[in-house]
Amino acid sequence: MIFTQFVDEDLGCASYLVGDERTGTAVVVDPAFAIEQYLEEADKRSVRVVRTVETHTHADHVSGHGRLALEHGVPVSIHPAAGAEYPHDPFEDGAEIVLGDVVLRCVHAPGHRPEHCAITVIDGSRAPEPWLVLTGDSLFVGDAARPDLAVDAREGAEALFHSLRRLLELGDGVETYPGHVAGSLCGKAMSSKASTTIGFERRFNPAFATDDVATFVTETASVSAPKPPNVERIVELNRGSFVGAQPFPQALAHAPEDAQVLDVRPIASFAAGHLQGAISVPVSGTRFSTKAGFALDLERPVVIAATNEAEIAHAVKGLQAIAVFDLSGFVDGAGPEELELVSIDELDGLLDAGAELIDVREKDERDAGYIAGSRNIPYRLLAFRAQDLPRDRPLVTICESGPRAVIGASVLAARGLDARAVSGAGVDDWAESGRPTVEFRRCGA
Repeated sequence: MIFTQFVDEDLGCASYLVGDERTGTAVVVDPAFAIEQYLEEADKRSVRVVRTVETHTHADHVSGHGRLALEHGVPVSIHPAAGAEYPHDPFEDGAEIVLGDVVLRCVHAPGHRPEHCAITVIDGSRAPEPWLVLTGDSLFVGDAARPDLAVDAREGAEALFHSLRRLLELGDGVETYPGHVAGSLCGKAMSSKASTTIGFERRFNPAFATDDVATFVTETASVSAPKPPNVERIVELNRGSFVGAQPFPQALAHAPEDAQVLDVRPIASFAAGHLQGAISVPVSGTRFSTKAGFALDLERPVVIAATNEAEIAHAVKGLQAIAVFDLSGFVDGAGPEELELVSIDELDGLLDAGAELIDVREKDERDAGYIAGSRNIPYRLLAFRAQDLPRDRPLVTICESGPRAVIGASVLAARGLDARAVSGAGVDDWAESGRPTVEFRRCGA
């Protein structure tokens, strides 16, 4: 058997190439929009991609099934409950895709979405039982999928409870490869580890801590994480007609007036000098696609401000993954505007002088400890709340370690506010320096 896992660090998504050496054939499971990686791996392994299999209609990234179909004639399999509008073959519970000695068997596992399926993989040259299972968005390493993206959260949670128990019927030694790892918004506490076993998850995954469905539903349906950016548009594209490759943006002398500028250079470069109105989301940081999706106005065209070709290519790939296709072009990122970066010690002085502190972390993070007097507005919401903030004093953004604070400050500065960012440090560093923080315990927590 040929087996390769691909992980998109920007989104926390995993996809797979599964093939049979003897027949020289392979399938791609849950492909990313950037399909070149699968074709390169298939060529290296001397196999031909003969089918795409979707575990479900994805809500956080544009699938590559359309590109594989349009550019390479690869057919698609997905469960009928997906309501897919593109040409496809049904992949229902118990159905099998046979690649010589390798068999992929569908296990319908609704919960995250009604059509969701896990896929057991059998290598007949070794044994007639499953060697591994691709769990998609059902069972993660140390976590389970969120149930609220397609149906009512409680309805999804109840279906997920039964789907997870069905996966436990597989042997404890079955290797388990999820559709997401840490960094994805499709779960809440998943590990960064890319694989596990059924037996390990049976013993240690909190999703199996109770056998009472009502308790599981209550706990699982309480989803506090934000939904992925551009989720409605992405689902629409993934369910609709095939989406083909998008044109690569061209170099521009200047950013068009109607476009927003996304500066993807490192934080220090952005702070030293950037274009007026630019928003900072470095490609060198973590979760670029997710952060950019939250920071941008998804109804406006985007110009990428960068230093080199590598930054541009990374940004284009990450933006297209979340259906940001209206890319006007790219420009050199250097410009006359500066962003002041402040240290924890400098923050003290700014607060004493009357600056307002904006904590741009999520609610759950803030509850663990925050600086008294700070205002909580997650960075992803600052564009909508900027009009509520004062213009007669400096605004200082802070997060856990700096990157989201810089994004937040750039969003505010683009709207004409006097914004600075605590960079290279955060609330934990404030506390570790002996300065006081406040904890907040919510009812029932």
